Amino acid sequence: MPGSRKLGRTSDHRNAMLRAMVTFLLENGKIETTVARAKEVRAMAEKMITLGKENTLHAKRQVFGYVTKEGVSKKLFDEIAPKYADKNGGYTRIIKIGPRRGDAAEMAIIELI
Repeated sequence: MPGSRKLGRTSDHRNAMLRAMVTFLLENGKIETTVARAKEVRAMAEKMITLGKENTLHAKRQVFGYVTKEGVSKKLFDEIAPKYADKNGGYTRIIKIGPRRGDAAEMAIIELI
């Protein structure tokens, strides 16, 4: 798994959270979260898009095993990955938007380019 940030969670909780966030990012194109989480989500989202570009049975099984919604997996292979066919990485952008009101955590928007 890319990255080594623990994000204050157990490994099972962290993996479930990242799977959900990557699924939501691929579904909606943009999410708002903390900077540390956004950097972890970026690593996994880019890996999923790279697998989507391969479009092999093995890549499909890997994506279906990680992304939590079947419709989002189909969207990844049919719409998202072909859009980045000529690009070698850098599919996401992180924009810092300042501190969160409650606990002053640094917030960011991560979006697909």
